[in-house]
Amino acid sequence: MDPMELLKAALYGLVEGVTEWLPISSTGHLLLLDQFISLDVSPEFWDLFLVVVQLGAILAVCVLFFRQLNPFAPSKGVEGRRETWALWGKIVLACIPAAVVGIPLDDWMEEHLSGPFTIAAALIVYGIAFIWVEGAREKKARELALSSMRMKHLRKVAQPQSAAELADMDASVQSIETLDVRRAFGIGCFQVLSLVPGTSRSGSTILGGLLLGTSRTVAAEFTFYLAIPVMFGASLVRVAKYALQGFAPTSGELSILVVGCVVAFIVSILAVKFLLAFVRRHDFKPFGWYRIVLGVVVIAYFALLAR
Repeated sequence: MDPMELLKAALYGLVEGVTEWLPISSTGHLLLLDQFISLDVSPEFWDLFLVVVQLGAILAVCVLFFRQLNPFAPSKGVEGRRETWALWGKIVLACIPAAVVGIPLDDWMEEHLSGPFTIAAALIVYGIAFIWVEGAREKKARELALSSMRMKHLRKVAQPQSAAELADMDASVQSIETLDVRRAFGIGCFQVLSLVPGTSRSGSTILGGLLLGTSRTVAAEFTFYLAIPVMFGASLVRVAKYALQGFAPTSGELSILVVGCVVAFIVSILAVKFLLAFVRRHDFKPFGWYRIVLGVVVIAYFALLAR
């Protein structure tokens, strides 16, 4: 196996680990990276790699949130187990829209919507959406804070250090336990938007959570939980699809996949911890601006290539 291909696989794993959890589109970044640094693999394996490399990222979430998601944890009492099973019910319910829409449209989306201009457009549109939503939340929070009673209440509860913190204090849902079934299903409906490359699965569900009244921490955390069945399911569907077609990766391709998954796992642990710490004090506007700048750069680059 060419060591250079393994280094490329490690780079893809690094990009996957960072972009899977930040709301900036992992698939979009991987497809764009392929324009500059391509793996020397068959087209069939490349399509398989794009999905299965996500398993490394999702295993990181399973490790980090094992206790929260494990209903059989010895430290949990009857009430704790009941709440955990209720959480899994919300997760499964929220995954239904993506499964109903995504499974039949998977091949069509892959064939028609994986071009660089589609990715760039999605990056820009949802970048603008993040900036607008966060701005609207902060404006509403400032207006509410103008009343003297509101300000007295805030002084008793906490002193927000920024407009971002103030906006989050006004969110209706402040913890995963208080996330109701209706909002969970609504976030799942937003997840359908991520079928378009460049949208970002985490970006669409976080945006949905913010619009439905959750705090940034709840939106991010529920997004991590949703990824478990969605990404495992997507990987299983893709593997089954190629297995039925008789496709079998070579030993070299399997090595590439293992390296990509391992690096994605390690980097994902750091990325998840970073995002949870970041959103406690900051909003998602920086990610929105990043998406817009990247989208413009992509359009400019590929427009020049087309000339």
